[in-house]
Amino acid sequence: MALEIERKFLVDDDGWRGAAHASRHFAQGYLNESGRASVRVRIEGDAANLNIKAAQVGTSRAEYEYAIPMAEAREILDRLTLTPPVEKVRHWLDHAGHTWEIDEFAGANAPLVVAEIELDDPAARFERPAWLGDEITDDVRYYNHALAFSPYSRWGDDR
Repeated sequence: MALEIERKFLVDDDGWRGAAHASRHFAQGYLNESGRASVRVRIEGDAANLNIKAAQVGTSRAEYEYAIPMAEAREILDRLTLTPPVEKVRHWLDHAGHTWEIDEFAGANAPLVVAEIELDDPAARFERPAWLGDEITDDVRYYNHALAFSPYSRWGDDR
């Protein structure tokens, strides 16, 4: 079984920007609203994937990803997803021996900025960068699947 181990955090400021070494646009749409797994199609730069991820909140969960033709991914996003695609720009940067992914959301999820770190073990230790805010690993609202159905811009005072 493929296992994803990651922690998610809000980003407090732009102090990370100068350290980013790569960026890529993402558009992803979901084929189901509920169930034991989320099923999505993602266009990531010039690649496209079908992704199946366990619908559970927390540090570790099963994840499977398969490459699909770009034309089919665009067709699925245009015709089959239940909501408009979640769009974001992902930036990668290294800090204290770990690679961080910073997602700047666009559209209905702007101005949300989230940082993720993938780990080899749920208990792995890492150094927190100065720009890192509150941990949101266990807050389902910040998962991309949830943002597709309840965009950040609609949260109002619940942020």
